[in-house]
Amino acid sequence: MNVEELTPPERALWAAFATGESVDLSSGDPTMDDPGYGERWGRERTVRAEVLLALLVGAVEARPGQIAAVRLSGARVIGSLNLGHAEVAVPLALNGCYFDEAPHLYWASMNSVHLMGCRLPGLVASGTRVDGHLWLEGSVISGGLWLDGAHISGILNMSGVHLLNPQGDALLADRLTVDANVYCDRGFTAHGEVRLPGARVGGQLIFRQATLNNPSGAALYASRLDVAANVFCDAGFTANGEVRLRGARVGGYLSLVGAKLSHPGRMALNADDLAVETDVYCSDGFTADGGVSFSGARVTGQLSLRGARLGNGEGTALSLQRLQAEEVMLRPAEPIDGVADLSYAKINVLHDDPRTWAHRLQLDGLAYETLDPPLTARERLGWIRRDTDGYQPQPYERLAQTYRSIGLDADGRTVLLAKARDRRKTQSLPRKVIGWLQDGLVGYGFRPFRAASWLGGLLAFGTIVFSLHRPPQLEAEQRPAFNAFFYTLDLLLPIGTLGQEPYFSPQGVYQWIANFIIVAGLILGLTVAAGATRALSRD
Repeated sequence: MNVEELTPPERALWAAFATGESVDLSSGDPTMDDPGYGERWGRERTVRAEVLLALLVGAVEARPGQIAAVRLSGARVIGSLNLGHAEVAVPLALNGCYFDEAPHLYWASMNSVHLMGCRLPGLVASGTRVDGHLWLEGSVISGGLWLDGAHISGILNMSGVHLLNPQGDALLADRLTVDANVYCDRGFTAHGEVRLPGARVGGQLIFRQATLNNPSGAALYASRLDVAANVFCDAGFTANGEVRLRGARVGGYLSLVGAKLSHPGRMALNADDLAVETDVYCSDGFTADGGVSFSGARVTGQLSLRGARLGNGEGTALSLQRLQAEEVMLRPAEPIDGVADLSYAKINVLHDDPRTWAHRLQLDGLAYETLDPPLTARERLGWIRRDTDGYQPQPYERLAQTYRSIGLDADGRTVLLAKARDRRKTQSLPRKVIGWLQDGLVGYGFRPFRAASWLGGLLAFGTIVFSLHRPPQLEAEQRPAFNAFFYTLDLLLPIGTLGQEPYFSPQGVYQWIANFIIVAGLILGLTVAAGATRALSRD
């Protein structure tokens, strides 16, 4: 480059480069120094991109004992700053600058890049290697920020950045690798899709106070995202469009405390197959207008939905299908509007609240060790009967087992009896008739001592009948005196004798009555014996 052709601001930058000094072209007027007015800046604040390029690729050597750098403030950069595949060994620090054209850093090797408070029509840094920080704090970038395949060894700071590309990708960061933290906070705003699929973050990913807007699709597309520490989408985080974390891995905890997600009639939060090493907080004001899904997710600690508001109309508002979690805090601020699907989830402790149960549930296959609060069997049966799939045997079995494990055997039997009764509603008429008989006589075997009442009734019935119609006495050397009470009791007893039955033989209809008493006594007696055995074994 011919140094004689440089303009005064370019000469100043050229001279300052060797020692890394900063050149400030600002006017001192805060309004006019806003990069939004960059198109109005005159020649005295204009620097050609080719001058920046020449300095960055080695046109001037560093002064001995000094660190060379391009440090420029308040400049309008004209032309194309194309550093594609370049090896840049010095820092680039531009503050409050305006770019006529989008810089191209694709597959470049950079030392560190600071574009703070700048205004750019785009930034292409696909495959770029930054050996240091990429600092974009406070900048406005329209036309898309491309960081796909880039590798940043330090921090990626996009605090307060505004990305404007409503019809496309506001941030394209597929397979991005950042060894430290990523900051998309303090007013970070994106109009268009924010893409982080397959990205790897060695520290924390922070979206606090961020606003993402892409109502026609995904506001945040971060499938297979891998974050070594925590993810913060809280403290005023807002997303208009789907937040997609499917298959992502979080080494710390995921916070969506107070987040507002909106994607009406569709999926607002898709965290299927998510893996979190500690806790997930969708709590304390978390709101989702659209579906929330943690299907197949694995949460080592607690998934908290305490104080959340979930709604998806006629669809599934919350899916925990196949979720694996140590604890689930399912105590939203109000009843879930839509279906809550807990089918085939495996949860150690499930905390819920009858006041905020979803009106429609799916519970088949749900496995848990503890329910908090345990509630009575009748209350929990109301929970099971909200299942939209109707009668399913597994939820009853699981609930009965839980009651038995904490010593509430009576509640466990109540649940199993309810299971038999609810199953009867799905059966054919002949089976229903048999079921009604089983229920009335012995409560399907879960009310065995009800059979004792029937035995007493049969004993009274037989005593009256055979008192009025004494059966003929058989020929025998020693014939006992007839006693209607003991004769009936002898018929009822399935084993042994009281010395009455062998000596008396009723005739006609009374023979049928006697046979009926014998059969009924056998069945009811065995039922009573089985119930007594179970009671003794529990004691």
